[in-house]
Amino acid sequence: MDLNVLQTLPPSNVNRDDTGAPKTALYGGVTRSRVSSQSWKRAVRQAFAQDAVNIGTRTKQAAQLLADKLTTLDSSLDQDAVTAKVDAAFKAASIRLKDRETGALLFVSPGQIDKLAQYLLDHDDFDKKEIKKVLKGDQSLDLALFGRMVADNPELNVDGAAQVAHAISTHEIVPEYDYYTALDDLQGDDTTGAAMLGTIDFSSATLYRYANVNMTELRHNLGETDAVQGAVTFIKDFLLSMPTGKQNTFANKTLPSYVMVILRSDTPVNLVSAFEQPVSSRQGYLPESIQRLEAEYQSTLAFVDQPLLSVVLSREASKAENQVDNLTALLQQVTDGLAKAVQHENIND
Repeated sequence: MDLNVLQTLPPSNVNRDDTGAPKTALYGGVTRSRVSSQSWKRAVRQAFAQDAVNIGTRTKQAAQLLADKLTTLDSSLDQDAVTAKVDAAFKAASIRLKDRETGALLFVSPGQIDKLAQYLLDHDDFDKKEIKKVLKGDQSLDLALFGRMVADNPELNVDGAAQVAHAISTHEIVPEYDYYTALDDLQGDDTTGAAMLGTIDFSSATLYRYANVNMTELRHNLGETDAVQGAVTFIKDFLLSMPTGKQNTFANKTLPSYVMVILRSDTPVNLVSAFEQPVSSRQGYLPESIQRLEAEYQSTLAFVDQPLLSVVLSREASKAENQVDNLTALLQQVTDGLAKAVQHENIND
């Protein structure tokens, strides 16, 4: 499942580099605005939480999560017993603890913590295979989509079903900065000058955003029914979320202007090459960006199989054949298409 999105941002700084400036990339010989995949994936996870979707926790304090759950399930356990069980569990999982923390962030789902705690209460001797099974099952949607790497024990790695590209502008950008001052409200009439001054870097851009979901992998991680619903939830929250960097300063929350969702049976295709030659216009970048994207989609059909489904939602003129009027209709078409594709795959299996 490919997601292709065009979205225009006004002056903003949603994703900063180490100097505080908006991130950029050199593509097609010019400087582009860039928003990292990591920042947008975090925004999606936060949107999941707002939608009451069960999400995981990425933390160095997984041992404390497990200890808290043990205490909740059995309040008669004293602290020494809880600590002993937690230490034994992490040792069996080959995950090192130092000062009650893991060496690196560990991504765990609520279901994994719950089941691991119950397993520890039900058994005095811990089976490494069973603990591995617990820590690989009951995956939350964000864990199933974005995956997990466990350096201490690669057997606990989870292959993420989604890939998210760094968003880049379809055109060249010129980074700018805002020089600002602040006045002291109690400053006397006989005093002049600002109490402070500073600068904020910003840029504006029409972004091309791309992500894909391997439905076979997502079904492996979540199961058939949850995989379809999870993919549709990902589409909605990928479209409606945004990183929150400097949002109070710029009030830059916008919505996508163009969305193309494609279901393929062969390979994902990132259509960013539509913008390798930067869009150049004084009439706005969006109309030509849409034309470029749709032309690129048609040209790629010479290399790949005919998609199972291609559906477009656009607020601007589009030549796409299968267009819908609103997000609800788009999500319904994708849901039906995914269910049909999964059923077909089951028959072939």
